[in-house]
Amino acid sequence: MPTATLAIALALVSPDGLRAQDTAAAAGTTAESMPPRRIVISLTERRLHLLEEGRPPRSFPVAIGRPGVAIPLGDSQVLRKRRNPTWRPTANQRRDNPALPASVPPGPANPLGKFALDLGWTAIAIHGTNEPDSVGRRASGGCFRMLPADIAALFEAVPVGTPVRVVAGPAAVPPPQAAALAAAPLAAAPPPPPPEKAASPPPAILPDPRCATAGAPLRRMICTVPELAALDGRARGLQQRRLAALPAERRDAAAYALLQEERRFDDRITARCWVRRGMEEDPAVAAAARACLGDALTERLEEAKRR
Repeated sequence: MPTATLAIALALVSPDGLRAQDTAAAAGTTAESMPPRRIVISLTERRLHLLEEGRPPRSFPVAIGRPGVAIPLGDSQVLRKRRNPTWRPTANQRRDNPALPASVPPGPANPLGKFALDLGWTAIAIHGTNEPDSVGRRASGGCFRMLPADIAALFEAVPVGTPVRVVAGPAAVPPPQAAALAAAPLAAAPPPPPPEKAASPPPAILPDPRCATAGAPLRRMICTVPELAALDGRARGLQQRRLAALPAERRDAAAYALLQEERRFDDRITARCWVRRGMEEDPAVAAAARACLGDALTERLEEAKRR
């Protein structure tokens, strides 16, 4: 089974927050020695990137150790995968909070969520959480928390033995185009182009009428960042074109379904990309949220094109 690489971008920590055995993090890996899949964790971005040969990188927000908690640096690997794990507080955690139970079984009160990937560092894991609002912040006891849907996807994607690297600086993530080119086999000659079809006119960029009074952090970010507003506006243009092509008796029901779909999208992406009030105060968090939101809006636009 091929190995996997996962890059988790995290916030910078002060040198005194690093454990002694973790301070000798190795330098970058050469392309020749790079495994087909691997895990890299960068403390400046608070994001986890799964790098797989032949596939575009996947990136997820994570929660990292709260201020004052040591964060490991260097190389490790996935030692064990646990489905529906039992949480057992460490001796230090129970000393700091004697009210903690000896263990918490699987269920909604379990801080590990439904999946855990134990790493080579003592008591350090990549896992889910029963507090999704903490993802994207410095809030954990040293582990790397992920949203429930993200850890479920990661759990299925990486095998035991996956190499993991945690670095203090940005993760070196190849652009999607480079990954696709590296995976493409060389062809003797390109195939002849298909017969040309009449190109459909590009969709109009329809602005969101709510932008004038946008108060929700997600809508405010979409409305104020031109690149995000353009992606959102193109999806709206495609939706409007599709509605106009429907018979009049079906148009109202379809418009209502689209409105409900947009509300679900806003709720889901607000949690996935950690878009919260006051996040602009942390430039790293705001940049990560914009990148995540750009990916989500691109996916939404491509889905609208396929319909």
